[in-house]
Amino acid sequence: MQHLFAKSALLSTGWASNVRLTIEDGVIANIEVEAAKQPSDMELGEQILLPAASNVHSHSFQRAMAGLSERRGASTDSFWTWRDVMYRFLDHLDVEDINAIAAFTFMEMAEAGFAAVGEFHYVHHQKGGTPYDNPAETSLQIINAAQHVGLGLTHLPVLYRFGSVNEEPLKGGQLRFGSDFDLFERMVEGAKISLKSAPNDYHLGVAPHSLRAVNSELLSKVTQLLPDAPIHMHIAEQLGEVEDVKAHFGARPVEWLLNNIEVDRRWCLIHCTHMTPEETIGLAKSGAVAGLCPITEANLGDGIFDGVRYVEHSGHIGIGSDSDLRISLAEELRTLEHSQRYQTNQRTVLAKPHRSNAQNLLQMATSGGAQALGRHAGRLEVGRWADMFTIDPQTILADGLSESLALDYWMFASRKDNVENLWSAGRHIVKDGHHINRAEYEQRFKRSLRKLRVLL
Repeated sequence: MQHLFAKSALLSTGWASNVRLTIEDGVIANIEVEAAKQPSDMELGEQILLPAASNVHSHSFQRAMAGLSERRGASTDSFWTWRDVMYRFLDHLDVEDINAIAAFTFMEMAEAGFAAVGEFHYVHHQKGGTPYDNPAETSLQIINAAQHVGLGLTHLPVLYRFGSVNEEPLKGGQLRFGSDFDLFERMVEGAKISLKSAPNDYHLGVAPHSLRAVNSELLSKVTQLLPDAPIHMHIAEQLGEVEDVKAHFGARPVEWLLNNIEVDRRWCLIHCTHMTPEETIGLAKSGAVAGLCPITEANLGDGIFDGVRYVEHSGHIGIGSDSDLRISLAEELRTLEHSQRYQTNQRTVLAKPHRSNAQNLLQMATSGGAQALGRHAGRLEVGRWADMFTIDPQTILADGLSESLALDYWMFASRKDNVENLWSAGRHIVKDGHHINRAEYEQRFKRSLRKLRVLL
């Protein structure tokens, strides 16, 4: 049992002072406000206690190729040329690298304010596409890495069957992703077995990769594989993808999905950067989460999400780090807000009237992220997982500001993430600004980087 004492905390009911919070078995067991500090309490001083977010979308292996795709080729670069770099990089990854890179990446997420991750995992096989003896071998590496770091996990094995909407066979780097439905079922079962020894806040979902990679028959089968589990899927990320899907399926991606599949609160649709107003409203009304990855979407030139319309229709939003080019909760939310300003020529467009912009963005991300991962978290209230982090107004030059203004400063004006402490389901894994085992993960990550960069 842990007892924390915070002078200021953002509870589900709003800002509160002199908060005494009790954690038992990873869950918030009790909250007292205007309480007196007890001798056994961990005192947070001037730090502000906040709900931590769940990262709804990550491909952790891509953290090791960050910065390697910024050189322009002979022609105009795009998402599709970036994929070529990624496929070449994949040729050299082994299971030890997958584990080391994932552990370092998950550690960085914790230091940035994420308490859990939805790992959209599609590197299933050996180079050339030969399955490992255990079809779930690479899933086991991801689960092991998250558990070692202490970060919460919703593991999302990906079904990737085809190379395009025309059901072309996979080739090149895609061969490490591919599986028919029978092999995919075995991978999911293997991941399920591995998760039996994991913490109680670890979950399993499924991820049909995209309408490029599965057909309607496979999509129907995979959505029924784990009843009530999260379903994540890439959708409408690139204009070329939208046109290909429209030509093959007879409708735009989001339009087709909403008309042919029962999309509900289990679903998290990733990117959604190219939707019509009707699709945007339809997705908001479905109850699904729009999984946005603003840093990656900017880096890949994906486009800008129709956030204002979506929020006006009570749509749910989750935040992911996707390519893990940079891992920063504050920067993801800041980039999301700034993208809407570019689009509307207005300011603070996602905030509610007379409300802190950062507070509103953070609460949208924590609530939507928890829903997308099937994780009973997202708010500081009794009965939920203790997913929490702290920031220090003195450290970010926000000393003397109200809590909401200090939060605005942290998100929009501070130079670093400045997360002082983080708890994932009560596991206190970030202390004094660093993960408790940072040196170990950094050393292993650097070892993989040196090997991979020489080979490239």
